[in-house]
Amino acid sequence: MSEIIHTRHLFPILDRKLIALLRTLSDDDWNAPTRAKLWCVKDIAAHLLDGNIRTLSMSRDGYFGETPTNIHSYTDLVGFLNKLNADWVTASRRIGPRVLTDLLEITGYQYSRHMAELDLHAPAIFSVAWAGHETSPNWFHIAREYTEKWHHQQQIREAVGKPGIESRELYYPVLDTFLQALPHHYRHTDATQDTTVSVIITGEAGGTWTIRREHQQWTFTPTPATADATIILPDTEAWKLFTKGLAPHEAEKHLTLTGSSQLTHPLLTLVAVMA
Repeated sequence: MSEIIHTRHLFPILDRKLIALLRTLSDDDWNAPTRAKLWCVKDIAAHLLDGNIRTLSMSRDGYFGETPTNIHSYTDLVGFLNKLNADWVTASRRIGPRVLTDLLEITGYQYSRHMAELDLHAPAIFSVAWAGHETSPNWFHIAREYTEKWHHQQQIREAVGKPGIESRELYYPVLDTFLQALPHHYRHTDATQDTTVSVIITGEAGGTWTIRREHQQWTFTPTPATADATIILPDTEAWKLFTKGLAPHEAEKHLTLTGSSQLTHPLLTLVAVMA
């Protein structure tokens, strides 16, 4: 895994941008369809509120409410979470936009304070399952939570035609967190010893992430002068691909690929959200 990804200081910035945005929306904006398909803008805002409340209840207060049963696989866990999300969003349609925004502001402040109190290196309350973890350090769990808040706000901004939050300060940590999934995602991709695959994301928030095949597994490695396979993707499309907002066949139009398809095509199915 890469070095620690610091995101705690970014939560208040992200929340202030969200609240300022929501307070400007018209009725039509609140009902606008989004890249999240089944959810309109108001539904995504409600989902963000659910994230704040659940985190405060479980991580801060030790109250879990519903306990999952019959979870035997990653698919079972995703199904359980999808039902929780859907139940909340449906019930939240009774909440007006002003009340919803006020609640997001109140709980967002408490959420950020709680994140700031966590020991970054202690075991997290939940592992980052899409990266293949059974346990994760808090810093990675917190970074994963940051990507949730970032990409859902980005979906809202896209839906209402407002500028995105794509500065390097706010967006690069999202991409860096998403791409921690690379070694786990490539685990079934066979290759000879020392084969390297580089993912290059262009744009202001971009960077390069390289994995190497060593001892029958993939690990991060310094980027060589020439990799055996390279995938180049603009930062404008990267977040959409990694959050299931862009289908693989659509994403392929934006990619530049070199090397064998066996090594490049797995990136098209990398999903760094629980979906």
